[in-house]
Amino acid sequence: MRIVSIYNLGMFLEISQLCVHYAGRPQAAVNGASFSMEAGEIGVLIGPSGCGKTTLLRAVAGLERAQSGRITLAGELVSSEHAHVPAEARRIGMVFQDYALFPHLDVQRNVAFGLTHLPAAERRQRVLEVLELVGLAESQHLHPHQLSGGQQQRVALARALAPKPRLLLLDEPFSNLDVDLRERLAHEVRGILKAAGATALFVTHDQLEAFAIGDHIGVMHGGQLQQWDEAYALYHRPATRFVANFIGHGVFAHAQIQQQDGSVVVHTALGDLTDMDECPMPSAYPNGLCDVLLRADDIVHDDAAPVKAQILRKAFRGSEFLYTLKLPSGESLMAHVPSHHDHDIGEWIGIRAEVDHVVTFAREPA
Repeated sequence: MRIVSIYNLGMFLEISQLCVHYAGRPQAAVNGASFSMEAGEIGVLIGPSGCGKTTLLRAVAGLERAQSGRITLAGELVSSEHAHVPAEARRIGMVFQDYALFPHLDVQRNVAFGLTHLPAAERRQRVLEVLELVGLAESQHLHPHQLSGGQQQRVALARALAPKPRLLLLDEPFSNLDVDLRERLAHEVRGILKAAGATALFVTHDQLEAFAIGDHIGVMHGGQLQQWDEAYALYHRPATRFVANFIGHGVFAHAQIQQQDGSVVVHTALGDLTDMDECPMPSAYPNGLCDVLLRADDIVHDDAAPVKAQILRKAFRGSEFLYTLKLPSGESLMAHVPSHHDHDIGEWIGIRAEVDHVVTFAREPA
């Protein structure tokens, strides 16, 4: 059966300078957040506990009021300092951590729960459509306890999609599932949402889950949206030091940027980094002194390299090790090394830098 998009492709979500405060707390839970999503796009909010991502999601849902800023959905102002469209009038679907399925109802009746306004025949047709979409048409007469965790999650997704919401919100939807299942289900759910043409906004704390499902990902910290971007840009071109530290594996190494023979050179303990097209000019920092971000995949194990580093820790990842290394200068690095290079802790190995994207930040005080 061919699934036809159930969404108007002109719809979008726009959040501008949104602030949300809780009574009795000195700092805003969400402070000046701004981003936008096109119709059919999947966005993800990620960050440490207490960073404001769930509060932002609840504000979009209409469950929290905006003290300032604006939320516009499909061209309609739904939240501002002076306006608040109630949650039930926003036509937004929600999927929660615990699925919230009715244990006494079978799958088809769980999905049909929000469709009582439709005639019986139309309701049955809609239930069948979304169950086919999530791959559970053959399970429509089973009860939740007869399903796996992943299947229950897909029932919850089908129930949220059934009323054709303008926007779908998902709050830590895979947190109750096994780690190995989360990333696989994230890919499956992405396929389902794309097939439906749905616009969706997720909250998660899991980076691999966010990378698997999101078109754009927003990193939050201290109530502020640090960066809203594609996963590749978050990893290779982080806008703030927090994003650089939060996403992926890496360290900040002392460096100095200098103009040399008509080009920019970055001096580091690993040697000079050259051909840096994206590197800032030396004048960007006092005396060119800065910190450069070195990802684990920027560091190559090379026995012939003149720079040696001592292995402090190693974590086996199957096809590779993640080594934590110490340079003679005392600085630490991380490196992904193929697992057949199995060196002992305390051993010295040769390393060199292969940096395609130079990312620098102001040097933090020692």
